[in-house]
Amino acid sequence: MSQHAISEAERCLKCKKPLCVEGCPVSTDIPEMARKIVEGNIADAGKMLFENNPLSVVCALICPHENQCEGHCILNKKQRPIHVSSMERYVSDFYLTRMDYTPEKHMDKRIAIIGSGPAGITLSYLMALKGYEVTLFDNHDKIGGVLRYGIPEFRLPNSILDRIKVKLESLGVSIRPNTLIGPNITLDDLMEDGYDAVFVGTGVWKPNRIKIKGETRGNVHFAVDYLKNPSVYNLGKKVVIIGAGNVAMDVARTSLRRGSNDVTIVYRKGEDSLPALKEEVSYAKLDGAQFEFYKQPVEITKDGLVYKETSEGEGKTGMIEADSIIIAIGQGPQKNIVMTSKGIRLDNVGLVVTDECGRTDRKGVFAAGDVVSGAKTVVEAVKYTKLTAKAMEEYLWTV
Repeated sequence: MSQHAISEAERCLKCKKPLCVEGCPVSTDIPEMARKIVEGNIADAGKMLFENNPLSVVCALICPHENQCEGHCILNKKQRPIHVSSMERYVSDFYLTRMDYTPEKHMDKRIAIIGSGPAGITLSYLMALKGYEVTLFDNHDKIGGVLRYGIPEFRLPNSILDRIKVKLESLGVSIRPNTLIGPNITLDDLMEDGYDAVFVGTGVWKPNRIKIKGETRGNVHFAVDYLKNPSVYNLGKKVVIIGAGNVAMDVARTSLRRGSNDVTIVYRKGEDSLPALKEEVSYAKLDGAQFEFYKQPVEITKDGLVYKETSEGEGKTGMIEADSIIIAIGQGPQKNIVMTSKGIRLDNVGLVVTDECGRTDRKGVFAAGDVVSGAKTVVEAVKYTKLTAKAMEEYLWTV
């Protein structure tokens, strides 16, 4: 890995107007990272990456690089692009161990952060480094949110999230696990207990239903639930997955790794319309997943999935036998917080409405990440959470 990172850094053209930087949502200075690697200044490169993106070590592993930095690399025109992810992964992993920060100063303000996913972790880092007293609440037993409970271990090792937890605690962040804000502890309770600002970064955990007959059968599961803890499911040998986004690819690859040997992804359109990244589709195929296109699910039975053809011969039906069916057609936000709180406005699909800097309609309450934007990439959550951190600090100076 280290040699590959060095060779890619040497191959980088260090463009004066780097298109790779334009392609990165947080404008990571990739040419400068490459320069520092070539010079042997790995710690300096890591510091630069972390201070621009506190989750660079995560983004290096799971960012859709083909659509962002690597996809914009000028070398795409004549040869293969620079493997930015390899450089970033090596540098960020090294720096996560070495980094040693002390908060700038003690700020006499308290912040409650609800949700320890990408947005919550990012804000915890940023505000703790500024010296604010941060309490991070999460309804799971460990931090990470979608990073831990929505992305397979083989893509993002949980050990990285455990190391991030150690760093957060070293900065003074108090972590309160197994605490669901809303039904018991409300936003009003937090404010009454002296928190000067509250951040909502609860993500999207409510699975979308397909709403066909048989969806409540015992052999039917939702992707977002399955990925939380695959070990508790006995899917059998034949699995059918409805949906074809990145989550569906994760479910397919996970189930294949856990003993299912006949896994089929069913999609109502053609292969050219697949919503999943090409790289994710390629890996799913490599792992053994099969694809059935132009098939619209119409019913789930104890024996499998009944479908209707959506291409030529429209209206023709058939069945794909399966022991288990997993529905992976996206998810939306839960309403635990807004149902017990006033002043938090939602849009027509239940996402929290904010301005461009994460301010909600309720004074002192901010939000960012998937609970605002819907399911997006980790790096996009970082981008908007950085804006929210600035807005929150401006607000804290006024209270």
